[in-house]
Amino acid sequence: MSDNFVIYPAIDLRNGQVVRLKQGDPNRQTTYASDPVEIAHRWAAAGAQWLHVVNLDGAFDAAEASAANRAALARIAAATTLKVQFGGGVRSLADVQAAFDAGATRVVIGTAAIEQPELVSAVLARYGAEALAVGLDSRDGLIVTRGWQEATPLTALAVGAQMRDRGVVHALYTEVGRDGMLSGVAAELTAALAQVTGLCVMASGGVRDMNDIRELLAYAPRGVAGVIVGRSLYEGTLDLAEALEVAAKESGAR
Repeated sequence: MSDNFVIYPAIDLRNGQVVRLKQGDPNRQTTYASDPVEIAHRWAAAGAQWLHVVNLDGAFDAAEASAANRAALARIAAATTLKVQFGGGVRSLADVQAAFDAGATRVVIGTAAIEQPELVSAVLARYGAEALAVGLDSRDGLIVTRGWQEATPLTALAVGAQMRDRGVVHALYTEVGRDGMLSGVAAELTAALAQVTGLCVMASGGVRDMNDIRELLAYAPRGVAGVIVGRSLYEGTLDLAEALEVAAKESGAR
């Protein structure tokens, strides 16, 4: 279990622009900025050490726009000292290497972990456990893939346990119905996933304000290792500097 609770401000990219989707729906998009580097500098100035960058076009299999997002990743990595966790459409060793070449510190594999779990083992063998997080994206308890457009009969608990057996340490749990809705984070479900599987689990989806951050921090001893925050930052319902300060104090107190 990790003692260091990390807050990851999110930069979701679609055709190189910073956007947010509601519940992962490409038809329910809000565009927040045209320059992701400017946003990265904003979160760095607030005290962030990590970014969570998502290539939405990769998740939706849009190849040309996906290349623009990888270029944006490279610009962010070149312009800041932030560590970047990068996901979206990472479905082969070549995709993983391309992400690292562009400056990513860690890659997130979601769909491919379900469809070709041997890729997870290959990434672990080549790059090590700190370079990988497995995305466990769920709707009503069941894993969804392909940009959350396809349902599976698999539970996050079952897949998480399988991934831990392969040597995975980090996982990202998204309750899709909450994502981009500012409706509150699934703290108990995230903690249960961490406790049952032994994974260090990052929460994602639904974070609205400091109440959500404090709730997740209370579960940190049970394996909740961090949180992805997106729309709450862009809409101003959560102050990143305050959240980082509280997380640092709580982590130091344990």
